[in-house]
Amino acid sequence: MKAMIDRNGCIACGLCVATCPEVFRMADDGLAEAYRDSVPKEVENKAVEAQNECPVSVIKVE
Repeated sequence: MKAMIDRNGCIACGLCVATCPEVFRMADDGLAEAYRDSVPKEVENKAVEAQNECPVSVIKVE
């Protein structure tokens, strides 16, 4: 499973980081990023939750 963020639409709310810090973090430019190559099996549900809760729908977990 892989997580991606369309950083062009990110509003830097930090919800994804709060929901799944194992996959998402705030980058130096203040926007969120998916910093792992793949989503660890044990946090797949949290990554999908971050996708579903993103207020601007810029996260894709597949």
